[in-house]
Amino acid sequence: MIKVSVILPVYGVADYIEKCTESLLQQTLQEMEFIFVDDHGPDNSIELVQKMIEGHPRKDQFVFLKPEHNMGAGLARNYAIPHAKGEYIAFVDSDDTIDAAMFEELYAKASATGSDLCCCQMQKYYMDGSKGEIMENPHVEEGALTHDKRAYILTRYVSLFASFIFKRSMVEENGLHFPEDRSADDSFFVSCAWMTAQSVAYVDKPFYHYLIRPGSVCTTKDSNKYLKRISVFNKLLQYSKDHNVYSEFKNEIDFMYIKKGYLSSVTNYIINSTSPRKEVYEEIRQELLSKIPDYEANPYLKKKLSVRALIFLVRHLPALGTKAIRMYVKKTGIIS
Repeated sequence: MIKVSVILPVYGVADYIEKCTESLLQQTLQEMEFIFVDDHGPDNSIELVQKMIEGHPRKDQFVFLKPEHNMGAGLARNYAIPHAKGEYIAFVDSDDTIDAAMFEELYAKASATGSDLCCCQMQKYYMDGSKGEIMENPHVEEGALTHDKRAYILTRYVSLFASFIFKRSMVEENGLHFPEDRSADDSFFVSCAWMTAQSVAYVDKPFYHYLIRPGSVCTTKDSNKYLKRISVFNKLLQYSKDHNVYSEFKNEIDFMYIKKGYLSSVTNYIINSTSPRKEVYEEIRQELLSKIPDYEANPYLKKKLSVRALIFLVRHLPALGTKAIRMYVKKTGIIS
């Protein structure tokens, strides 16, 4: 029986993929499969993997897929999900690495508790080999996701999707997928998982090593990326309604949209634009009003002074709001 299927989209990572593959080969969990999706990259990344596994005892655990055309990371993952045979599914980016014990410990905990989700922590690594901050998922008590636990998570979640293993049956039954928009697709997947999963477990170790590198998706500027982000969170709102979650968690999901759909889109636009225009700020706000016309009455927003202040500044004092957001991003390193 395959316990964990690991899905890796591959595009232009020849300088990094050998280290990634080595960390997969070193996994102490034996019952695994590794699904590489060749996304029509410009280099020989896939060939490097195939050469590495020649004659290796785990060679037969490697599966190579190639869609007809370039799809982008999110859709490449979607392409692979129906091919996965594992009890759990995981996603690794092909320029990152993982600890040898990651999937053995995650699977052991998930299996022992019967959890739909099990996650660890992530640690940033830089090109010079130095370590950055440890990134943690918000914690609730392990076990069944009660109303209060789910409400807590939905207002505090972070999109560390590669730190999870997801029960495959849960993914299939709830139609979990990555949106076609090449922005915030990991946020979409993780938040949908939190909306529909029934139970959760944790392993509090930084097993996943997240490489910060120039030229990666998260460090490449795109002044129109905010439009894709808005589209993704509109779809997230619709997903919550289609799966009968919104009626019970309206306040929490609306607050998620205010922060991640609206304010993060404004932030994304500011950081990716040399001369942000207030007309675009208003365009994004109108999108918010069309989806959540009563957003100012949201109880979570009322308690979050910093978020309210940024929204006020962007609307009424855009020059000051722009400066405040840029200072925040510079201080925290967070680019939405």
